[in-house]
Amino acid sequence: MTETLHNLYLGFSVALAPSVLLYAFIGCVVGTLVGVLPGIGPLAGISLLLPASFGLDATSAIVLLAGIYYGAMYGGSTTSILMRIPGEAASVMTCIDGYEMTRKGRAGPALAIAAIGSYIAGTVSVVGLMLLAPPLANFALRFGPPEYFALLMLGLLVLAYMSGGSMLKSLAMAALGLLLGMIGIDPMTGFFRFSYGLVELGDGIGVVPVAVGLFGLSEILLTAGQPTATEIKKPRLKDLLPSREEWRDSIWPIGRGTVLGFFIGIIPGSAHIISSFVSYAVEKRLSKHPERFGHGAIEGVAGPESANNSATSGAFVPMLALGIPSGPIPAVMIAAMMVHGISPGPLLISQQPELFWGFIASMYVGNVVLLILNLPLVGIFVNVLRVPYPLLYPAILVFCVLGVYAVNGSAVDIGIMTATGALGYLLRKFDFETAPVVLGLILAPMMEMSFRQSLAMSSGSYAIFVNRPIALVMLTVGLALLLLSIVPFLIKTMDWRQRLGLEAGQEKETL
Repeated sequence: MTETLHNLYLGFSVALAPSVLLYAFIGCVVGTLVGVLPGIGPLAGISLLLPASFGLDATSAIVLLAGIYYGAMYGGSTTSILMRIPGEAASVMTCIDGYEMTRKGRAGPALAIAAIGSYIAGTVSVVGLMLLAPPLANFALRFGPPEYFALLMLGLLVLAYMSGGSMLKSLAMAALGLLLGMIGIDPMTGFFRFSYGLVELGDGIGVVPVAVGLFGLSEILLTAGQPTATEIKKPRLKDLLPSREEWRDSIWPIGRGTVLGFFIGIIPGSAHIISSFVSYAVEKRLSKHPERFGHGAIEGVAGPESANNSATSGAFVPMLALGIPSGPIPAVMIAAMMVHGISPGPLLISQQPELFWGFIASMYVGNVVLLILNLPLVGIFVNVLRVPYPLLYPAILVFCVLGVYAVNGSAVDIGIMTATGALGYLLRKFDFETAPVVLGLILAPMMEMSFRQSLAMSSGSYAIFVNRPIALVMLTVGLALLLLSIVPFLIKTMDWRQRLGLEAGQEKETL
C-alpha cells in the first residue's frame, strides 16, 4: 500500500506539471466537443488528432488522447438528453429516458446526474485501474513468445466474437489488417516485401493514415448529407439541481454502472457501448417500477452514463499491463505510444513509471475538469451544433490532410488516407466493421515476431503451442469461440436443408 501511495505521489507530480495539465485540459475540451457533435465519436476524434500529438512528449500525448476518449463519454450525453441525438454510440441508451426528462422540463437534473455519475464512475474506475494493472503486468512477465502469440490471437478472436455484427466479417477485416501490417521490411530477414517499388512503404503502412481514413474520412462521407440541428433546449444553471427523490433513485444505478462498466471494459470489444446497453437492461430488470423506463426514469440516465465512463478506464487495463488493445481506441493509443518509442506491455510500469503513474493521476485530474466543464458550460458546448455542416466538414477534411502529411512529409500517406477513407465508407455501407482492420494492422508486427520466435525456439515445430500450458489454454478458448460463432451458421444451413426437403415433399404430394 505504501508503495502504491508513493507511486501515486510520483504520478501527481507529473500530472500537475503545467504542460501536462494544459494538455489534459485541452483533451477534455476537445473530447467534450467530439462527444457533442453527432456522428464523429471518440474514435474518429482521436484518429484526427493523432498526428497533432506526435510533436509532444510521450506523457503529454497519451494524456491528451485519453482526455479526448473519456471527454467524449461526458459530452455525448448532452445532445442525447437535450435533443435525442446521441453524440456517440455509447450515449444511445441515454436518449431514451434523458430526452423524455427534457420534455418534462427536467433536462437540468438529467444533465447533472449524467455528469456526476460520470465523475464518480470515472474516479472509482481509475482506482481499479491503479490496483489491477500492476499485478497483471507482473503475471504477464512470465510469458514467452508462444504465450504472447496465443494471447494476441485470443484477444483478436474475443474482439471479433464480441463485435456487434458477424464474427466471420470481423475476422475477415482483421485478416485484411494483418496483411496490411506485413507490408514493408521483414523485421527478421530484412527482405523488402509487398512494397511494389514504393520506397515510402519500407517502414510499412502507417497506422495514422489508415486510422484517419477509416474513421475520420469515412465518417465525413457518411454524415455529410445530414441537416444541421436547429432546435436546442438549453437549461439554466439554477435548474441543474436534482430533487431528493432523483438523488435517491440514482445512487445505486451509479454504483452498479461503475462496477459493470469497469469489468466489461477489460473484455475486448466496444466496451463503452456494450456497458451502457447492459447497464440499462440491468436497471430496468432490478427496478420496482420498470414501466417508468422509456418515460423519463432517472435510473435510465444514471446507470448507462456511469457504465460507459467506467468502461474507458477498464479498457486501459489490458492496454497498459499487457500491451493488448481491448478495442480500436486503445489500439490507436498504442500506436501513439509506439511512435514515441514506448512499447506498452508488462515492462511499461517498471521501465516508464513516470508515464504510467502520470497517466493514472491525469485521469483523476481530468474527471474533475470534466465535471466543471459539463455543468456550467453546457450551453456553450451545445451551440457548437449550430455550425453548418458545409463549413464544419471541409475544415475537418483540411485538418486530416495536413495532419497525415505532417507525420512523415509523404504524399503517399495522403493517398493511403484517401484510399482507406473510400474503403471505410464502402465497408460501413455493407455492414462491415472497420475497427478490426486497425487492430490487425497494429497487432501484425507483434504477432508475426512472437510466432516466428516461437518456431525458432522449437526448431520449426508447431507443437510448442500445445506443449506450453498457458498457450494451450488460450488457444483452446479461442478455438471454442470460433466454434460458437459457427453454430448459428450451421443451424441456418440445417433449417435451409429442412425447408428444401419439406418443399420437395409437398411438391410430391401435389403431384
